[in-house]
Amino acid sequence: MKDKVVWTTGASSGIGEALVYAYSQLGARLIISSRNRDELFRVKNGCKNKINVHVLSLDLENTAALADKAEEAIRIFGKVDLLINSGGISQRSLALETELAVEQRLMNVNFWGTVVLSKAVLPLMIANGGGQIVCISSLVGKFGTKLRSAYAASKHALHGYFDSVRSELFDRGIHITMVCPGFIKTKVTLNALTSNGAPQGTMDSAQENGMPAEECAKLIVNAVRLRKEEVYIGGKEVKGIWLKRFFPLRFSKYLRTAKVT
Repeated sequence: MKDKVVWTTGASSGIGEALVYAYSQLGARLIISSRNRDELFRVKNGCKNKINVHVLSLDLENTAALADKAEEAIRIFGKVDLLINSGGISQRSLALETELAVEQRLMNVNFWGTVVLSKAVLPLMIANGGGQIVCISSLVGKFGTKLRSAYAASKHALHGYFDSVRSELFDRGIHITMVCPGFIKTKVTLNALTSNGAPQGTMDSAQENGMPAEECAKLIVNAVRLRKEEVYIGGKEVKGIWLKRFFPLRFSKYLRTAKVT
């Protein structure tokens, strides 16, 4: 990865932050983005070679501004070899209690923000002979669970969209990697949206006891290197992928009765 240009959204915390450090160790040139500019500079200062790390703050919800942000990112190093879409927000609320504006926000940030940013960098990737796009989805992008209806919808949408993009652009040198983490120890549940859009403000016990973000990042870096199309990361919750595939009715019953936080 030495001298490759890696642009990471959601880079100020969690999996995104851990990926920034991992690619910094590999000698990549980095563009790091999120809404929190101060936190981005904290992350930059923690990198191995700060001179190769450029801070570019953006808000994925402001989709109208993302094309300009992509142009700005491209001007920094002249290209983007790898775009890691790690930015996003989660949800902890029942479907019937969740305001439509909250559901729309989840779709705008998790789906539309990722799509708009990816489409903005793809033409240059193709012109340069290829590139790779990574989407940090979720196991909930493969099966829905309680309290995560709109979040699950946004992640399912990413899979449908980027499966199509992969088929369309594979022959033009574009590789798509969908990453489906389970319980990773990050602050994602602290900021998860409740029914009225307020952050939950507490950590789920499963998340608190989840895989360290640094370990998750190592597995993602390896999956990206191998150009895997889809990868599942976590503990025993990953078994849900196979239970849904081979025992769908039994798994559906389990989800109906499972205690979910």
